[in-house]
Amino acid sequence: MKKIVAIVVLSLSLFACAVRSPIPPMSERNVGGASPALTPLTFMAGYKPQANLPFVGAYVAKEKGFFQQQGLDVTIEHSAGRGEHVQLLTAGTVQVTTMDAATLLQRRADPGLPIVSIALIGQRGQQAFAALAESGIKTPADWRGKTVGYKGAPPPDLYALLAAANVDVNAVRLVNVGFDPRVLTEKQVDVYPLFKSNEPWLLKSWGYEIVLWDAADYGVPTLGLAYVTSEAYLRDNADLLARFLRAALQGIAYAQDNPDEAVQIVLRYAGPETNPDHMRYMLQTELRDAQTEQGVGWQSLAQWQALAEMLIRHQALPAGLDVARAFDTRIWEAVHR
Repeated sequence: MKKIVAIVVLSLSLFACAVRSPIPPMSERNVGGASPALTPLTFMAGYKPQANLPFVGAYVAKEKGFFQQQGLDVTIEHSAGRGEHVQLLTAGTVQVTTMDAATLLQRRADPGLPIVSIALIGQRGQQAFAALAESGIKTPADWRGKTVGYKGAPPPDLYALLAAANVDVNAVRLVNVGFDPRVLTEKQVDVYPLFKSNEPWLLKSWGYEIVLWDAADYGVPTLGLAYVTSEAYLRDNADLLARFLRAALQGIAYAQDNPDEAVQIVLRYAGPETNPDHMRYMLQTELRDAQTEQGVGWQSLAQWQALAEMLIRHQALPAGLDVARAFDTRIWEAVHR
């Protein structure tokens, strides 16, 4: 038994040394005068180009040279929103992507994908629920007898929010509304599910005032987007992931200090037809939800376990998943050391 313990401790120590090794600036490594070779790495954002904070971190790191300073030649690609980023990650074509924390747990459970969060950027879930201010709906308790929309399938945080407000789910009429917030302005539903860094701006730009409910404000454990890699890549490339994350977090910090410049960088990827005010709203909203006392990207077993238990309670995740294997803090810790 003592030999087994010693082997485990030695393995962890070797991993820690790998990710803890200081990475000198490029200027210090360029001792021969020639440009040093950069290591290629592909990052695929989990959706189209926009100001989601993990996307911004990569955009800024690329444009400001932070990846190059870490010895990386990072290619940035985007998913079309059909889940191909996860498929390419597990196939090894992509090394880092973004995923919603709840979706990561669900994909680990079924079909059992070997994917791991290395940094949790969204400390709150991406979704909230909205009603028109003129409706007179003030709290979730007022949802009784109302028509409440959902996208695709009723999300577990909707059930959790109703439970927190002591509202029986049978007291509301649930309908699938898709992804067009005009169903709220046209009063096809009383309560609309929205992505809170995106659709509130749209509704307000159309001249509507809204009331917004975030399940996290009612004690519901929710989490947002994370930087995700595969178990195999994490095992074999801890140093490269530390370099990637160091640069991406530097990009996020730069965006927080220089939001106008960050928005202009986003537009290089999203295209000139993208509204900069919309991107600024998205960036500011996600920056607020990323803050922790420990630093951007921090994650803990307590967070992930609470999320898993909420998902299990509302039948969105099977029991028995080893939550501790769904995330790894060592890359983030190495960056901060």
